[in-house]
Amino acid sequence: MKISTLLNYAGDYHAAVEEVVALEKAGLDTVFVAEAYGFDAVSMMGFLAAKTERVTIGSGILPIYSRTPTLLAMTAAGLDNLSGGRAMLGIGASGPQVIEGWHGVPYDAPLARIREIIEICRTIWARERLDFHGKKYNMPLGKDQGTGLGKPLKMITVPPRKEIPITVASLTQKSVEMTAELADGWLPTMFVPGKANVYWGEALKAGAAKRDPNRAPLDVYAGGMVAIGDGLEDLRNLTRPMTALYVGGMGARSKNFYNTVFASYDYEKEAKEIQDLFLDGKKTEAAAAIPESFIEQTTLVGPEGFVRDRISALKDSGVTSLNVNLAGQTLDERVKYMDQLRNMADAA
Repeated sequence: MKISTLLNYAGDYHAAVEEVVALEKAGLDTVFVAEAYGFDAVSMMGFLAAKTERVTIGSGILPIYSRTPTLLAMTAAGLDNLSGGRAMLGIGASGPQVIEGWHGVPYDAPLARIREIIEICRTIWARERLDFHGKKYNMPLGKDQGTGLGKPLKMITVPPRKEIPITVASLTQKSVEMTAELADGWLPTMFVPGKANVYWGEALKAGAAKRDPNRAPLDVYAGGMVAIGDGLEDLRNLTRPMTALYVGGMGARSKNFYNTVFASYDYEKEAKEIQDLFLDGKKTEAAAAIPESFIEQTTLVGPEGFVRDRISALKDSGVTSLNVNLAGQTLDERVKYMDQLRNMADAA
């Protein structure tokens, strides 16, 4: 199994990149760079390309509404060139709060847009002339939409690869089905081994049935917090605030995809309680209301035997890359956990 992590973008970017350099030496395979409403992800991905040698550098994720499909393709190709073929284009819809509130564009038709973006990107990377006319995107524009002077173009520069891996962050049934059909990788949230298949299994199966047989199997990135050793179980509670944010406050009361997924794991009562508490401003109480069983199943924190069991459960559930964050308080401690996890993943 491979190992991936998310770049820490809340603090010092230079320190975060130096940590990735150290983790790369300890066995890290992929680093994802998030983009919300702070600094952009692409600048940091270019910096990572200059500082690292082996890791795949993925956007995790670039929102589909903030860039044209052609700019997404150009950006990924440029990063792939800078990194020597180590780029991964991670895309997703984000949410209406960010897209309409921060970017000021309508949040509409995410599935149709992602489907068309994937086709457009692959057309551009193959250096075919771009003559695309879909439900959401048209290149060139028709005479009734502009000057009428647009013409089909192909990329001037030659990308290092004719295809760059595309990973999609998707949650809903239809979006997961489309991901399984078209994408190279899937970034689920709150993936619980054993239970995730109950919620997403039919969607994954339906998408796989329509998948191009010449395309490699879908990579699945899931895991959780990592701390390996005896007496560390209390560290699992560090995941509570973020889980409470997603289950309780990520989206509106009437439309929170994360709350829906959480509820599907037989936590309907708890899902409502966490959301009510969080939206009432009781964030500490919301975090405390997350069931212990969920925390245990979504972390790799504990003795070596426990972590090995969790890795096996993830692998049996279709996970191909352990997507983790390391709980150590110092860089040396986090590097130690990465080294331990690398050995366990190789033996799984």
